[in-house]
Amino acid sequence: MTCPMFCYQCEQTSLGSGCTDFGVCGKEPEVSALQDLLIYQLEGMAFLGGKILERGQTIPSEVHRFVIDALFSTLTNVNFDPAFFFEQLKESARLKAELRTRAGEDVVEFPEAARYVLPADESAIQRDAFAVNIRSQAGENPDVQSLKDTLLYGLKGMAAYAYHARVLGYRDDAVTRYFYHGLSDLLDHQLTLADLTEKIMEFGRVNLRCMELLDRANTETFGHPEPTRARISRKKGPFIVVSGHDLHDLKMLLEQTAGTGVQIYTHGEMLPALAYPELKKYPHLAGNYGSAWQNQQREFASLPGCILMTTNCLMEPRPSYADRIFTTGVVGWPGIPHIPEREGRKDFSPLIQKALELGGWTEDEPELSIPIGFGRHAILERAGEIIEAVKSGAIRHFFLVGGCDGAKAGRNYYTEFAAQTPRDTVVMTLACGKYRFNRLDLGTIAGLPRLLDLGQCNDAYSAIQVALALAEAFGCSVNELPLTLVLSWYEQKAVGILLTLLSLGIQNIYLGPSLPAFISPNVLQFLVKQFHIHPISAPVQDMAAALS
Repeated sequence: MTCPMFCYQCEQTSLGSGCTDFGVCGKEPEVSALQDLLIYQLEGMAFLGGKILERGQTIPSEVHRFVIDALFSTLTNVNFDPAFFFEQLKESARLKAELRTRAGEDVVEFPEAARYVLPADESAIQRDAFAVNIRSQAGENPDVQSLKDTLLYGLKGMAAYAYHARVLGYRDDAVTRYFYHGLSDLLDHQLTLADLTEKIMEFGRVNLRCMELLDRANTETFGHPEPTRARISRKKGPFIVVSGHDLHDLKMLLEQTAGTGVQIYTHGEMLPALAYPELKKYPHLAGNYGSAWQNQQREFASLPGCILMTTNCLMEPRPSYADRIFTTGVVGWPGIPHIPEREGRKDFSPLIQKALELGGWTEDEPELSIPIGFGRHAILERAGEIIEAVKSGAIRHFFLVGGCDGAKAGRNYYTEFAAQTPRDTVVMTLACGKYRFNRLDLGTIAGLPRLLDLGQCNDAYSAIQVALALAEAFGCSVNELPLTLVLSWYEQKAVGILLTLLSLGIQNIYLGPSLPAFISPNVLQFLVKQFHIHPISAPVQDMAAALS
């Protein structure tokens, strides 16, 4: 290797080309290497698993769980703890050996990733981690490598959705089997650009199925989100702030804090939880604190309460709050207390006790609130009124302005875009990108707020279903609707969502604030030509083009 690490899977990657000395996210080179070796192990396991599945045989559920959890753990801002990845790698070696036995074939002709045997000693594991190359075609064929990296990052995003669905007891065999198919494709050096393009479209279709699975898991467990005024001001008393995406963790915490006097606040992508009937029924779910993930180091600095990080979005905890932040699930940071799962249950008593000791805020703030909870169910209940408003000209255009937020310059574009939308247009939003403008009062239209919050990035399925329902009502394709998608991306779930949109044939997407570093110039040219993807420019210019 010529540099300590190489990672370019997120939007804020160094110089827009790749982190080579230290991750902008806070990832150390040693951890980056261990993650690469874990991906290499997963590719080998997937190849062996594919052989088993081809024969109509089954793979143990613990392997399925491991593949999904391990893949999710390598997503941006999830886990930074080398001890965690050493344990993951050792578990991968055990499961891989079992798969090799089950495969029952001569492994000599198998790819090296399937034949590789992890050493027992951690220093040897780290040496192998620095030596492994999961981008083996980058030199000989950068366009092929670009598409393979795109597929890998999409798979990471889908693993997050599958993880959230599974903890609620929901699984889909077709989605689970696809992880073996997709990961093993990364080892195939015979695949052409045409082959990989079709495989990426196939992934997009499978990811839609996975997104539907998660939507069903959430709505059947917690009810359909309801239009709700979410409190964004503080209340007196001890509290815990819950960040990340995991509704199941929030529900368990609400159950364990009932009657203790500890209030629960959502943060970041957990804001939409305040609209679910089975969560909002808890009176101590007090509201939302703070904004998007990239502001946590400032927002948590002097917090007189505890923080629970449930999924991705973790940044390096500052000393000012390192004694009051906890992780759970696949999330981790060295030295930060972790709440494990044991037989499907988590004991949050350390957080609760700490919150009570800290005491919380000493007085109430004047109540402030914002509207949330406009998932597909709430919007489609009003479909008749919306359709009439479009036919009468009261609604001229729909904009979906949403996606990931981040710290990199250029994201004020989305604030300006939303603020400048004409009053006869509707602005739908989702994911943490909404924090750029979700406190703006854009007024009402057709009896609805002109700004409709559809939920988390995990709720992108809701937005897709709204678009498909409108297209069906008007007897046209989504591309013929008065609808423009203006998306911001940061991490790998956004990659998966984009590939799903492309697999549905949706065109003329505006994407920013910068384009993915893993998209090669030739692949970008193909996407622009085939799907008319537009890099964002200036809000006024892009809006004029969309409305024309």
